[in-house]
Amino acid sequence: MIKFILRYFHDIEIAVESIVSNKLKSILTALGIIFGVAAVIAMLAIGKGAKQEIMDQMKMVGVNNILINPVIPDKSSSSNEGEKQQKKFSRGLNMLDVESIKETLPSVKRISPEISFNSTAMLNGVKYTAKLVGVSNDYFELYNLPLVAGTIFNDFQEENGIQVCIIGANIRAKFFSKIDPIGQYIKFNGIWLKVIGVLQKTNVSLTGFEEKGVNVYNDNIYIPIQTMLLRYQNRALVNTKLVSEASGMQFFGGGMMMTRVVSSSSDASTDSENNYNQLDRIVVQVTETEQLQPTTEILSRMLTRRHTGVKDFEITVPELLLKQQQRTKDIFNIVLGAIASISLIVGGIGIMNIMFASVMERIKEIGTRMAIGAKKMDIVVQFLSEAVLISVSGGFIGIFFGVVMAKLIEQVAGIMTIVSFFSVFIAFGVSAAVGVIFGYSPAKRASEKDPIESLRHE
Repeated sequence: MIKFILRYFHDIEIAVESIVSNKLKSILTALGIIFGVAAVIAMLAIGKGAKQEIMDQMKMVGVNNILINPVIPDKSSSSNEGEKQQKKFSRGLNMLDVESIKETLPSVKRISPEISFNSTAMLNGVKYTAKLVGVSNDYFELYNLPLVAGTIFNDFQEENGIQVCIIGANIRAKFFSKIDPIGQYIKFNGIWLKVIGVLQKTNVSLTGFEEKGVNVYNDNIYIPIQTMLLRYQNRALVNTKLVSEASGMQFFGGGMMMTRVVSSSSDASTDSENNYNQLDRIVVQVTETEQLQPTTEILSRMLTRRHTGVKDFEITVPELLLKQQQRTKDIFNIVLGAIASISLIVGGIGIMNIMFASVMERIKEIGTRMAIGAKKMDIVVQFLSEAVLISVSGGFIGIFFGVVMAKLIEQVAGIMTIVSFFSVFIAFGVSAAVGVIFGYSPAKRASEKDPIESLRHE
């Protein structure tokens, strides 16, 4: 057994000596494998990063969430459209819609209204532009927003519109970097709010979903929805100035008069004569993913009926959009991986060509070895070892360059990349397999040479 091992170990030594004595040729032969392995690892890292980013985004937009956003009428709309709106007036998204959805749909697990606007937070002369968001306690469960300190709103604070708030990580860093923020006060748009909670910082990118109701949580200040309606803005309140101007735009029912009004806060970014919605959006969460589609359809019919046939709202399911985006990225990553794999095949063909050329160049060497007692298997092991060693060495170098490429792509292009052990193992395994597959044919051809003819070869 030992003699058997030593015999073929000697063949491998001869292969190593041949590679070392022809460094330039060996390096050029290995380039195809190096670039192929590096490309495969980098492409798989991009794919893995994209998948992880989608999963993180899915958590941040909330599992099984449905977003209901108002569609604000355009001032430049035609007069005919304006006449139709006057004939069928809608109160827009309001708190009554929230209560109706909560009471009517058994598939609804959680629901939160939302009103928000940008303005300035201030403390001790320091100013910071932030977003104030009025929500219910369900909101933090809907979007998986954990607290690192403090508590969420209690029932008394929610029902009575108490001036309390929960702040994002950037707000804490700006105003309370050296002290505990819990129990401290911060002024937003001229009104003092008591800090009762701090949200955990998030680094997940949600570009493209902000207009659908997904916020940059780190810069937000959250208050109870009733606090927002009582202290800041309530577009459902009658604005006496607009009543005289909005003839034919009034709605009477149940002893309450509703009209299109602007925010009670002059600094609110949502101030618009066209925006008559009391709420900026409603977030609904269903119990099971299978209920998303039917619930969306029921919500559409229900709100259309409540809004007197006016389709002044838009319903979006972020999870379905993200899954569709994920499927698109998966296809893209498969294509990229396939293109990168072609490099490995090209590298393998290069190895085979070089090894065939090497066999022709070393016919005398082959004849001499066989004349002094080398068997066909010795010649196969020698030339196959050369191919495998070149391929495996190229694989190792390719792994290094692949990891470096993945990091550079992340730094330069801002794309999340994750190099996994699986991708390294696959790339290295393929490079070794390429050496065996494409090296065997030249090695077998070398072993079949007639020793006498080989020695006569000039």
